[in-house]
Amino acid sequence: MQNKSSLPPWFDGFLGVAYRYYDLRMNVVPLFSERKHATNLWNETIHWWNDHTIKLRFVETGEKYWFIMGSDSKKPENNKSLFKILSKSEHYERFKAGHGGEAYLTLGVYAIVHKKGAKDDTVCNCKHRLDDHEEGDSDACLIEECSCRKFESFQVNILKRKKTITDIKFLQEEQVKEDPLTWNCLYANKYKEMN
Repeated sequence: MQNKSSLPPWFDGFLGVAYRYYDLRMNVVPLFSERKHATNLWNETIHWWNDHTIKLRFVETGEKYWFIMGSDSKKPENNKSLFKILSKSEHYERFKAGHGGEAYLTLGVYAIVHKKGAKDDTVCNCKHRLDDHEEGDSDACLIEECSCRKFESFQVNILKRKKTITDIKFLQEEQVKEDPLTWNCLYANKYKEMN
């Protein structure tokens, strides 16, 4: 086991993870609220990761899962490992069932879209399209049984750079001691606090 001081720091300063299916390989996309933060993480850390050393782990704990990702780096002084505790979703389950042992890693920016920046086929959080909302100053939903008073949706902008991940594992919490990256993450971010 590595010396604790030689372990890269754990980073959870991102919003969550999106999964994209319409590529040669499925995509894993950690999401940020600002493009600058995503670009900085890529340039300072992920750019220096060798594709074949990137490890992606998912540790399931009930209705939640730990997203854990790390790698060896050609520039170890800036290396970080990423983790986030997320709720299981149909997108996660679809990725789990269909990744086929490899995925593209890219970063994305999650942006909230209001009526002004949306296209007619954009779907509001109320599940109705923009053209189902009032025109003019008000943007309340026109569907009778809907109580939505303000059009709001989201958009994910995916950055162009990507890496290929081929070391992907799905684990249960009782299996984490068998995997050094996963054990280090859960020890540093869960078990150590329990002692």
